[in-house]
Amino acid sequence: MDPTARFVLASASPRRKDLLAQLGLRFTVAAADIDETPMAGEIASKYVLRLAEEKARTVASRHPDAWVLAADTTVALGSELLGKPRDAAEAREMLGRLSGRIHEVFTGIAVAGRAQASQVVRTQVTFRTLSPDEIAWYAETGEPLDKAGAYAIQGKGGFLVQGIEGSHSNVVGLPLGETLALLQRVGMPLPWTEGQR
Repeated sequence: MDPTARFVLASASPRRKDLLAQLGLRFTVAAADIDETPMAGEIASKYVLRLAEEKARTVASRHPDAWVLAADTTVALGSELLGKPRDAAEAREMLGRLSGRIHEVFTGIAVAGRAQASQVVRTQVTFRTLSPDEIAWYAETGEPLDKAGAYAIQGKGGFLVQGIEGSHSNVVGLPLGETLALLQRVGMPLPWTEGQR
């Protein structure tokens, strides 16, 4: 790990890493190992914000002079949180419950270290009505297994989605527009502002 890093992504998520890299941002990856168990009665927006802030603080303790960005995403069906399925059977069960319904994707984003700021982004997603064969096929692809809500909108799971209201990249795992605005607000140089400093 580079102790002189100016920007650190506190996440092991390959999707978050890819989204940031697409924008030409240079960063070091340092995952935070924290307990992600929801508290009793904790609502989705509070849950993702708490985890994002905790991840950012944990990694910032090792990189106090860096801008440390962390995020956490969950899927909410009503008041119920749908995390990552343990196996294909649980993925099938989750997908069956999401079929033909509207759910919400919440991502908490937090910056710590050189500056502190955080926020929650919400996107509404509508699923098509899925046949048992579609659900079984998708669950067996293995793609749902490390995804909140058991699907990847940017992968094969895109065929499940009928409509989306809000940030598409939020459903992938990092709301880019809001994340860049947060980083800019705390004074981190971005590719289009670095020449102005």
